Amino acid sequence: MAGTRALRRVLRPALVVVLVLAVLVGLLWAFQRRLVYLPDAGPVPAAADAVPGARDVELTTSDGLTLGAWFVPGATADVPTVLVANGNGGHRGMRAPLARALSAAGLAVLLFDYRGYGGNPGSPSEEGLARDARAARSWLLEDAGVPPGRLLYLGESLGCAVVTGLAVEHPPAGLVLRSPFVDLAAVGGEHYPFLPVRLLLRDRYPVAEQVARVQVPTTVVVGSRDSIVPPAQSRQVADAAARLHRLVEVPGADHNDAVLLDGRALVDAVLELAALTG
Repeated sequence: MAGTRALRRVLRPALVVVLVLAVLVGLLWAFQRRLVYLPDAGPVPAAADAVPGARDVELTTSDGLTLGAWFVPGATADVPTVLVANGNGGHRGMRAPLARALSAAGLAVLLFDYRGYGGNPGSPSEEGLARDARAARSWLLEDAGVPPGRLLYLGESLGCAVVTGLAVEHPPAGLVLRSPFVDLAAVGGEHYPFLPVRLLLRDRYPVAEQVARVQVPTTVVVGSRDSIVPPAQSRQVADAAARLHRLVEVPGADHNDAVLLDGRALVDAVLELAALTG
């Protein structure tokens, strides 16, 4: 009897630990997208109030959603155009400084919000964001008349995964990846090392795997003190790129620092690829 009581004393704490872990895993499975996607519903200002010369436009996705976007035209119809894919937080209004900087440098720009962001309908997911990016590209080619050979993709963090996936399907003239991760599980494991993230994730976003299939000039921009996406992961993406044009490292920059949003190094990286479009 004494042995049985001792065994129970040992097993009970272990059972509690197992139950707590099971609850945590269950919660992660059920609510994981709330941890990955951090949308801001707005309000989003009018395009012209945020970026001089910009206008509000609407994108239609293949599954019937209407998404809000801003288009900043260039001085002429044939200037290089930048399709910007946001990170996982906020809305397009927070990328207005980037649009202003790129426009001032002579480029046309499209900022758009994913489903569930900026007052848009729907809920974000890997498949959904892929549809949203396709809708953005289609609008630029079909409605704005942008030549495919003058179209650049610029992704920010999670947006790197979105535009890399788009680039596999529809190669741009050039690709700029700011703070890319190897894949979502790799960066998730950095923040939740005690959980089996790779086994649980519904959305994968395999950036390094996909960038190896993209045969266009690719520039990777990384902040050397990025606390969200480890700089080593961004460098791995650069190493994996089929046609790496340049790796740009911004000393001392963290993930959300302004220098990585609209700083000179990022804008110059885009301009350098734009010059290659001829």
